[in-house]
Amino acid sequence: MNQIKTVCVYCGSGAGNNPRFVEAAKGLGKVFAENNVRLVYGGGSVGLMGAVAESVLDHGGVVTGIIPEFLRARENALTRIQEMVVTPDMHERKRLMFERSDAFVALPGGVGTLEELVEQLTWQQLGRHSKPVLLANIDDFWQPLLSLLSHMRTTEFIRAPFTVDVLMADRVEDILPKLRSAAAKVPEEAKQMVPEVARRM
Repeated sequence: MNQIKTVCVYCGSGAGNNPRFVEAAKGLGKVFAENNVRLVYGGGSVGLMGAVAESVLDHGGVVTGIIPEFLRARENALTRIQEMVVTPDMHERKRLMFERSDAFVALPGGVGTLEELVEQLTWQQLGRHSKPVLLANIDDFWQPLLSLLSHMRTTEFIRAPFTVDVLMADRVEDILPKLRSAAAKVPEEAKQMVPEVARRM
């Protein structure tokens, strides 16, 4: 059974210096639209954020942007999306992104992308949610992070039972199937974050 109806994508507000990053963002947007998967993202119109959102819209899909008030001008909030939620701060933005998503995908990005990704991995590690988290490892972009996670396991800073369950896909076409496969293995009730924890995010 397909349990993935909405996916949050974390990615850069810049395009990076590798054309494959934008190509991947556009490809992922097309996949979402064609599979009736709603995109939840940071609300901007620039960089990879703009590329994935515009692609979803160009292919007839649905997009929810969630952006803090102070970033509306800096990231040029995308006005053509179906739903734009403006939050007072980053904490509220991240909480709503979590609540409205069935899974999370990290495309290439900078410190903000990394911070959002790691927060989801941390809450998952601590048993606060079981929603799939996937690295879109385009041209091995996330390899340094994967090596660091391996190093953390070797040095026993990541140890049982606190494993880090991160999915990985090198190709855009593998992303949605991997998310669906992972979600199908998780009981519905286990996907929800503990209410008091969600309120504090």
